Amino acid sequence: MTASVKRTPDAPLLVEKKYFTFAEPPEEMILDSGARLGPITLAYETLGELNRDRSNAILVLHACTGDSHVAGYYPDDNTRPGWWDGMVGPGKPIDTDRWFVICSNILGSCMGSTGPASINPATGKPYGLDFPMVTIRDMVRAQRQLIEHLGISRIMALIGGSVGGMQVLRWCVEYPEMVGSAIALATTTRHSAQAIAFNEVARQAIMSDPDWKGGQYYDGPGPRHGLAVARMIGHVTYLSDESMREKFGRRLQNRSSLSFDFGVDFQVESYLHHQGAKFVDRFDANALLYITKAADYFDLESGDGSNLVDDRLQHIRFLVLSFSSDWLYPTYQSRAIVSALKKNGCDVSFCEIESRWGHDAFLMPSERLYTLVNRFLDRVDRELKVS
Repeated sequence: MTASVKRTPDAPLLVEKKYFTFAEPPEEMILDSGARLGPITLAYETLGELNRDRSNAILVLHACTGDSHVAGYYPDDNTRPGWWDGMVGPGKPIDTDRWFVICSNILGSCMGSTGPASINPATGKPYGLDFPMVTIRDMVRAQRQLIEHLGISRIMALIGGSVGGMQVLRWCVEYPEMVGSAIALATTTRHSAQAIAFNEVARQAIMSDPDWKGGQYYDGPGPRHGLAVARMIGHVTYLSDESMREKFGRRLQNRSSLSFDFGVDFQVESYLHHQGAKFVDRFDANALLYITKAADYFDLESGDGSNLVDDRLQHIRFLVLSFSSDWLYPTYQSRAIVSALKKNGCDVSFCEIESRWGHDAFLMPSERLYTLVNRFLDRVDRELKVS
């Protein structure tokens, strides 16, 4: 297979966004909700080359508002590298000179894959809230269709953080026969009440905006203010007290004294406003509603048989990583994953990485993180070749 990547020694790594469409009516995909959805399109990108026996594939699963652009640059835009460009690429921890890396945009998103902003073939208009509710399991089912389309029967390694880590775990539970190893970063087996609460406040910020219009806002400006506030709420959960104290403290923004009004006084306020304003230009409000709900629904401790204590997982090699300052998915939740896997007799390694960056630490440059991932993949590559 020819990879969708071009590279010369003196040029940046160039990638191309591709699209895969499946579940054409009347063969729609049946979702966990019981609804039928089709056709479904997934946006995806690949880096590296698939080897002759198709055994060197690594599937990267992105977080909540991420996309398929994991590394490299688009030919017409050399200013915006992929969101994990420090991790993925030639000679990097996930070395695309050795491995064939795939990253697809999740079902329900707005970054090229089918979601609520997509055109409903039944009406010729955006789905809006007519889009059915999707789950992490539904996202993984769609990804499996893509992997099979690429002619891959077994994935050497899965890797993802946050909601991407949920997808990693769901892949292992649903399709263990297709997984050689799994790296789950800064994630959980199910949301805590606190995590659900933050997501609900974010959703209410969107739905309370008059321009949301019950989700049917695509002919107008949309709920820009509500979406910006939702992003501001989410962004606070991605940081840590230490990182915010170090970066902002109580420093004032472009002033020498307090304004004594409700304008922006502090640098941290200005930063959150900036993050919210950037987000509304790239993400769909309805997509955020659907994805956060899918994350809240995710539960590998529900007692329905979909959990990590399953003999079929025993051949999978696991690496579980947490970050010391992550209070959204704190280390005790990663330890619960490790405990369940060890109870199941799985080969599992664990490390809590010291970091002041909070939940977003898995996206930040980190020699410790890079070394752990690279050594784990080296080991898995050797052992799978021997077996």
